[in-house]
Amino acid sequence: MNHFSRSSGFSLIEVLVSLVILSISLLALAGLMTTTTRNNAFGGHLTEAATFAQDKLEEFRVTAWLNIVDGSDPNPIPGSTGLNYNRDWTVIGPAPPNDTQKTVTVTIRWNDRVDHSISFLTVITR
Repeated sequence: MNHFSRSSGFSLIEVLVSLVILSISLLALAGLMTTTTRNNAFGGHLTEAATFAQDKLEEFRVTAWLNIVDGSDPNPIPGSTGLNYNRDWTVIGPAPPNDTQKTVTVTIRWNDRVDHSISFLTVITR
């Protein structure tokens, strides 16, 4: 009786095809990680900008009524991520004697390869 022994392993072609599929999958994951890292960094920058805007709005809450006027910071605000943020604000309100409320818009601008800005609007009453 002749028994042919068959190998139960993988052929070289099967191994090469699986390596090509694995390589393509890993390359796609590397691109996804780059996008995810960039989006996480943007989220951090956006949070930091919102914090700077909120700081200015809180400062207006304790500022004398007549001192709430248009302006901007003389120097950029350095962020913890290494970016610089520019902050300016505009104040709109009726003329005296009807000036019981002011509309304040605080805008934060920064650049991380692309120009970004975020604005916060609030109303301050006397």
